[in-house]
Amino acid sequence: MALQFDMFSDDDRELRAKRGRIAPPSRQAPRELTEDDMVQQLQETGRYRILRKLKPRAVTEVIRPEFPLRGVILDTETTGLDYRKDEIIEIGAIAFTFDAAGNIGDIAGVYAGLRQPGSPIPADITRLTGITDAMVAGEVIDMQAVGDLIEPADLIIAHNAGFDRPFCEAFSPIFADKAWACSNSEIQWSSRGYEGTKLGYLIGQAGYFHDGHRAVDDCFALLEVLAREADGNPTTAFGELYQASQRSRVRIFAEGSPFDMKDLLKARGYRWADGSDGRPKSWWVELDEQLLDDELHYLRSEIYRWPDANPPIRRLTAFDRFKA
Repeated sequence: MALQFDMFSDDDRELRAKRGRIAPPSRQAPRELTEDDMVQQLQETGRYRILRKLKPRAVTEVIRPEFPLRGVILDTETTGLDYRKDEIIEIGAIAFTFDAAGNIGDIAGVYAGLRQPGSPIPADITRLTGITDAMVAGEVIDMQAVGDLIEPADLIIAHNAGFDRPFCEAFSPIFADKAWACSNSEIQWSSRGYEGTKLGYLIGQAGYFHDGHRAVDDCFALLEVLAREADGNPTTAFGELYQASQRSRVRIFAEGSPFDMKDLLKARGYRWADGSDGRPKSWWVELDEQLLDDELHYLRSEIYRWPDANPPIRRLTAFDRFKA
């Protein structure tokens, strides 16, 4: 008699019995990835760095009273580097509010305007800025609109104030007698993890890209970098800049220093003034006021080698700095 062993459990028999009648499980269509999903997936690989296009902030209709101070970020495009003979061809400005701690509040106004210079725009300036003679033909800067932003400003910020301030003051007296700050030289960008101080580096490392070298676009880009909060820093870059603008600085002129000491002075950060702008004809340096005594000691012991040497000193505030 043949014996037959049942190798299946009751559950298996039930499954076999139903197998012919059970439809295979349906496969769900893959969910369409959103832009944020794609960005996250790329970033998680560690092989990609994503830059977002900078979106300019909108002008605020109602200004919040908790930000009582006014700032203006300003940028110019010019026909050259010499404010005494070259001309402004574009001004961009963003007025914003802030508080005493350096927190940025609302956008109070924006201006962007072109200007036709007295001579054709040099080709290298057009390559750099994209501004052509055709674009500026018949254009003038609306000084009423610019004045509406500048007049109430407690602080004017430029990324190279030593360049922009002389051009602006030569262009109009409304820029004189204002406090200026330089976001290039008065912020310790390296301590914030940035590898350079050019605006292109800063905006890229902050995670954005923008249409550069047009004045108001650069202003919006600088605003975002200044307002950005970063790990490990108790203040924003603008907070640091505003604090720096409140401190007095000194400019020391190593007038009459021995000629053979020029390389030492240059290596220490001194620059040469030829006397054409009203400054003493000498090497000079600008420092925080608390460094004055140490610098005078260095000059007397290492440069003049005379303990009673008394080089000219000029004390500066934000109202005096970056003038021509």
